[in-house]
Amino acid sequence: MARGEGAEQYSNASLLQKPSPDGIKLAAKCESRSRLSVCNKLCYAIGGAPYQITGCAIGFFLQIYLLDVALLDPFYASIILFVGRAWDAITDPTVGFLVSRSPWTRFGRMMPWILLSTPFAVLCYFLIWYVPSVEQGRIVWYLIFYCSFQTLQTCFHVPYSALTMFISTEQKERDSATAYRMTVEVLGTLIGTAVQGQIVGMANAPCISTGEELNSTDLLAASTVNITGPHASLEHLRNAYMIASGVICSIYVVCAMVLFLGVKEQKETCRVRTEPMSFFQGIRMVMGHGPYAKLVMGFLFTSLAFMLLEGNFALFCSYTLGFRNDFQNILLVIMLSATLAIPFWQWFLTKFGKKTAVYIGTTSVVPFLVSVILVPSNLIVTYIVSFAAGVTPDNCTNVYALPDLVSMLPDVVDDFKVQNPESQGHEAIFYSFYVFFTKFASGVSLGVSTLSLDFAGYVTRGCTQPAEVDLTLKILVSPAPIVLIIIGLLIFISYPINEEKRQGNRKLLNEQRENEIDSETDSTELNVV
Repeated sequence: MARGEGAEQYSNASLLQKPSPDGIKLAAKCESRSRLSVCNKLCYAIGGAPYQITGCAIGFFLQIYLLDVALLDPFYASIILFVGRAWDAITDPTVGFLVSRSPWTRFGRMMPWILLSTPFAVLCYFLIWYVPSVEQGRIVWYLIFYCSFQTLQTCFHVPYSALTMFISTEQKERDSATAYRMTVEVLGTLIGTAVQGQIVGMANAPCISTGEELNSTDLLAASTVNITGPHASLEHLRNAYMIASGVICSIYVVCAMVLFLGVKEQKETCRVRTEPMSFFQGIRMVMGHGPYAKLVMGFLFTSLAFMLLEGNFALFCSYTLGFRNDFQNILLVIMLSATLAIPFWQWFLTKFGKKTAVYIGTTSVVPFLVSVILVPSNLIVTYIVSFAAGVTPDNCTNVYALPDLVSMLPDVVDDFKVQNPESQGHEAIFYSFYVFFTKFASGVSLGVSTLSLDFAGYVTRGCTQPAEVDLTLKILVSPAPIVLIIIGLLIFISYPINEEKRQGNRKLLNEQRENEIDSETDSTELNVV
């Protein structure tokens, strides 16, 4: 029998059964537990800020930090950036598997992971932005702490993402909480850019005016020379990065505590229990679900496009456009316009559906990707284009969130539950692969782009770059993202869950839940008799 037919028969059978009074009471109790207050939704949404703040800071600034502040060779910087994210190929699915098999505690099943990982993640994040005095050990230093932070961040974000399915059983409440989360995540990118960009921007180190490539020893010696004027020494710039990381670490801890204290994880008392499955069974299960596979593959290409833009935007503004001292303000303009546009795009998503919002939102950024390399280098024009680009819902500010796609994940999980009513409790596995694809795309984009700059002849801390570097940066922020966006949208054409399908799944899940409640009530009455 086909899965779809099984689900249909299951729902038809449930319609023939009239709920008992006790079943109605239990259903009402479950429904009341599913309602979320505004405070609950805000606390849940604030928990998503640390991932966005740190992700935004790393995405926009880590590449230029490793090249121009830590003074690493572009080849070694590309290795660090790629290996750090490729490491998540192991950690993300593994953490998702371990979370799905974690026992229930008095704090829940997801919350202990979030709480315990926070202090270690904060420490590793801070050490990423510290330059050790021993030059020979810097590559190992950054590789260790970057990989460690990614692992600990996974231990935070996979349970947090899966928590969406455990704060309420009602799809409407989950969608509302996701809308709050989307808003706070964009604010998180704004905070990350403002804190990192403005603090670092006030301590710009001088560039080196030379046609010859200098090694890191020469650059370090040049930076210690007394310089008059608005520029600071390289050591001052390094201190600025550490101050910025300290501020972000404090925000990270506060957000984690708000999430822990303000959100109550609901135990699955009204859901079917299933036996735990092995790690590879879980992988085959989620990747074998067609809608999920199409969603994450489309997500992979679109997120890769925006991460290419994000990872190279600072270098593009500094060298190709010539706005070395203004790129942090340009980023801030994009963030502000994105924040202001949230209400409109949320209305658009509700009015026309999630799939339509993905198409319109993602496509609308293409004209700005074209104009960014065709418009002459002018600061005022760049600010105008940046503001207009920020209004699009899927842009370089939202590369870690892509809010329309995030809101589609619960729909895919619900679709799996409808087609597999006998198999439940695997939400963390679904979300772990979503986190993996996000980080994998970031690692590939940063690694490939940094390696491309090395081949093009990038000059560390040079005031100007060779023509080949300028051409490479233009390709990385415009043609390459456009091609990847087109591929992602072509994949989304076959994504089967539209608004009609989504509402149908919601109805079937409600019928399944009522049937399970009735069965539980009948069993209790028989035991009493």
